[in-house]
Amino acid sequence: MSTPAALTRRQFVLTAAAVGGALVLGVVLQRRRRRLMPGGGAPARGALNAYVRIEPGNRITLVMPKVEMGQGTFTSLPMLIAEELEVDLGAVVVEAAPPDPAVYGFAVDPAAPEGIERDQSTGTSLSIIQCWTPLRRAGAAARLMLIQAAAKRWRVPIDTCHAQRGEVIHAASGRRLSYGALAAAAAALPVPAAPPLKAAKDFRLIGRVTPRRDTPQKVDGSAVFGIDARPPNSKVALIALSPVEGGTIAGLAADAALAVRGVRQVVNEGDALAVVADDTWAAMQGMKALAPRWNDGANAAVQQAAIVADLEAAAHEPGAVAASKGKLEEAATHATTHVEAVYHQPFLAHATLEPMNCTVDWREDECEIWVGTQACDRAVAKLAALGLKPEQIRLHSHLIGGGFGRRLEVDGIVLAARIARHVQGPVRVLWTREQDIQHDRYRPYYVDRLSASLDARGMPVAWRHTIAGAGLWALYYGEETVRNGVDPDAVTSAADLVYPLENMEVRFVRRDPPGVPTGWWRGVGPTRSVFAVESFMDELAAAAQQDPVRYRRALLKDPRMRAVLDLAADRAGWGTALPAGGGRGVSLQFAFGSYLAQVAEVSAGAQGQPRVERVVCAMDCGQVVNPDGVRAQLEGGATFGLSAALGNEITIANGRVQQNNFNDFPSLRISAAPRVEVHLVASGESPGGVGETGTSCVAAALCNAIYAASGKRVRTLPVSRGLHA
Repeated sequence: MSTPAALTRRQFVLTAAAVGGALVLGVVLQRRRRRLMPGGGAPARGALNAYVRIEPGNRITLVMPKVEMGQGTFTSLPMLIAEELEVDLGAVVVEAAPPDPAVYGFAVDPAAPEGIERDQSTGTSLSIIQCWTPLRRAGAAARLMLIQAAAKRWRVPIDTCHAQRGEVIHAASGRRLSYGALAAAAAALPVPAAPPLKAAKDFRLIGRVTPRRDTPQKVDGSAVFGIDARPPNSKVALIALSPVEGGTIAGLAADAALAVRGVRQVVNEGDALAVVADDTWAAMQGMKALAPRWNDGANAAVQQAAIVADLEAAAHEPGAVAASKGKLEEAATHATTHVEAVYHQPFLAHATLEPMNCTVDWREDECEIWVGTQACDRAVAKLAALGLKPEQIRLHSHLIGGGFGRRLEVDGIVLAARIARHVQGPVRVLWTREQDIQHDRYRPYYVDRLSASLDARGMPVAWRHTIAGAGLWALYYGEETVRNGVDPDAVTSAADLVYPLENMEVRFVRRDPPGVPTGWWRGVGPTRSVFAVESFMDELAAAAQQDPVRYRRALLKDPRMRAVLDLAADRAGWGTALPAGGGRGVSLQFAFGSYLAQVAEVSAGAQGQPRVERVVCAMDCGQVVNPDGVRAQLEGGATFGLSAALGNEITIANGRVQQNNFNDFPSLRISAAPRVEVHLVASGESPGGVGETGTSCVAAALCNAIYAASGKRVRTLPVSRGLHA
């Protein structure tokens, strides 16, 4: 179904030209029309944004601008092409795009600060949002060019021909030609700049429940993930990193490691070690014999308590204003009740099922890489630090066994290349589960301080929110991209509340934790914001002695937000009786372009720990491409978020991460997983994102349910800690 990309930009153009008579389709890039030379040769000028290739043998290839890491892009994105191209989904194969953001990248965000142009990453639930129009246009343009080529050959008017299931048909005469037979002629035609797209009423594929196309290969084991890459004659390298960020090698027993059968080499990079061997077992035994010792360095004194205390203090600082409207001081004078709360959210590891890995063959004039990455263009750019030029890098992009933001970072790829420089031939650089968890790029610790003033009816007349935590946007995109001291990610879903309050202010205080590398985690900014906002909104409802659903509904103005709230409450049986010790909690969000309401239902579990029985999700994500994929993502996202909310945290002592595997950073077991029900609102609006929505909304619904069941407020995550705080 798919083939890994092993192409530089130059090689892609040459390969396209070599496919005799193929139609390689370009679409509009930055509002400038691009076209190919006849026969699929090099573009007339500039970069070619090529998504669709049709070969004489009827093979239709989508050059995939996004990666597959479990979110279903290998099904949903080909559906967009197949819909407009008038072919069956099974007729489209996918090929990973090479690293080239000028061609395959998208604008990071229309509201993003200047300095960020295009980005080839897969993340923040943007795949459908970004590809909805470009891929449909690519399919529609190809269809029009094929029809035009057929009409020209038959010498008939274009409007007497139509496309159907991979053929162009002239109804009056019954003549028909396959797309493959027309590819060479179509390739000589100009690419339509803005081809008309289908109306929703004419969709054959979009909106229809469609099984995941990658499921059979993942079930039978034939799917190739990054960790499965096996270039001929490749060796295995097991790594060791300093347990303290910034530490260096103090000593090692290289001779003992090299005495282990199968060990070929020890690589010492100063801050990292690798034992290179014939197989994984030999590398593991060699690392054990190597027995590295470390100088901890400047971060040896870093303690969790000090980090938290600094963030608590920061939450009382003025900070940078992210949003402000109305007259807060004046409004507060008319209030009858004042409510305050402080929320804590811990460091979190990604703990992907597939540990970090990368295979590299470093040669004199070329570096070949086999890896699963969310940001192939970023990997190529970062390798410049090792003296590599983009044209020297061949990157094979593989399936990813869980990304969740971890593989937006390319530190593992750079480390693998550093090691491979010392190895003759390809080397598979592997991280153990312990290395993966203890050397992650962690979701930052955040402290949120909120206060609100309520009028005599219990409604908020003034709202203040201060967020203290790391500046991930600056860490990823650069300090120059941050405006006025506000990290755009940290304030998402806080500065743009779903509730249109008249008097509100949101501030951000940046604190990057010393000695703890941080990065984006599934749900990004909304995960932290929604937990704080929706937990606090529940506290306001309680202070006003009002039902949490009715309280929220009274504040909402957006009909789509109200609709999902009503739907979730209805399907959850809100207000109906539960067994003793049970409770329901609600949470709302508008994030990633989608509207979501969740109701969590809990019961009294063993040893005082609540058990989640059910999560009801009601979503309006605009036009649904694959309903089955949306349901799967909400089910998985809610479960992922519950795992974190119930018992996950990363803690630091003496500069060291205390957790090391699933025994102390657990995932939710099947026996403890709730029923997740998904109800979708039919909508013709432009699609929103889905992959991270379930994760970012569920923690607040869970904690609000715990309050309903027990009267205990959980303001510190995970619940296992917060219940006893």
